[in-house]
Amino acid sequence: MKLGIVGLPNVGKSTLFNSLTKAGAESANYPFCTIDPNVGVVTVPDKRLQVLGDMYTTKKIVPAAIEFVDIAGLVKGASKGEGLGNQFLANIREVDAIVHVVRCFEDTNIVHVDGSINPMRDIETINLELIFSDLEILERRIAKATKLARNDKSAAKELAFLEKIKNHLEDDRLAKTFEDIADEEEENWIESYNLLTYKPVIYAANVMEDDLANDGADNAGVQAVREYAAKENSEVFVVCAQIEQELAELDEEEKKEFLEDLGLSESGLEKLIRASYKLLGLISFLTAGEQEVRAWTITDGMKAPQAAGKIHTDFERGFIRAEVVYYDDLVGNGTYQAAKEKGLVRLEGKEYIVKDGDVILFRFNV
Repeated sequence: MKLGIVGLPNVGKSTLFNSLTKAGAESANYPFCTIDPNVGVVTVPDKRLQVLGDMYTTKKIVPAAIEFVDIAGLVKGASKGEGLGNQFLANIREVDAIVHVVRCFEDTNIVHVDGSINPMRDIETINLELIFSDLEILERRIAKATKLARNDKSAAKELAFLEKIKNHLEDDRLAKTFEDIADEEEENWIESYNLLTYKPVIYAANVMEDDLANDGADNAGVQAVREYAAKENSEVFVVCAQIEQELAELDEEEKKEFLEDLGLSESGLEKLIRASYKLLGLISFLTAGEQEVRAWTITDGMKAPQAAGKIHTDFERGFIRAEVVYYDDLVGNGTYQAAKEKGLVRLEGKEYIVKDGDVILFRFNV
């Protein structure tokens, strides 16, 4: 899963990116991987893995991972090369969702780029830059389709479709609110364009420490973001980037105590992952053995052969059956054999829909 982080300068975006990636690396004892200066890979916290690791006395625990792309310097005019945003906008086209950091706190020591705190204005500024960037993509597509349209009916149809989306964006509307999609072919087209404004969005409402305990309930900016997000079916999570930075410096026990002192049950990273999984419709199934315990992220509703294919294409191609036991049943009985003797290990075929927490052993033959 790839998440792209966007936001205006001084909203806490880079602080959040740096603290989340560092926290994610430390929390699972997993090497923090810097692919380049604005990309980091962190692990998905999952307490089930350590429990299974202890049960199987496993040699290796491999959590699921998330790749964060930090889009630096996104300001007004970024799509036209202002600031540093233009060079990074292309990086975000392949992400699964956008994390839009919005400043919902007052601090006279941190100057806002537009001179005052206004979450809705900030969201509009970023959205316009993403729209402008998408329009450039569409214009290139339109130029190509125009050449082909004279002798190709499919190209002519796509050209008309591209023009409709372009008009939609020029009205300052996001691609994901475009509903004039006639058939599966047009659905495939709009997905293939990798438009930034077609991607799902998670709003990170960045607040001061005082607003964390009640999840921003008394913060007018947070409420405005929530109301806006509800209209476009986006997710919102409340975070304090400053607190996340402090958490990133602590070990697991200290982190737990610090969160309890703040009246919190989870960190910003855990909130973000939960929001991401919900928005993208993701779940995790598990594999366990002496060699390795691992979490695999899949789309909710995926059938067993396709889930097996996440491990290796041969598993999907030669799928025979899946031996499945739910995590709680396995742990509750202490061993796989004990769960099996109670009839809790099931044999499932090609039509089985994998569920979150399934511990699976795939049988295949190629």
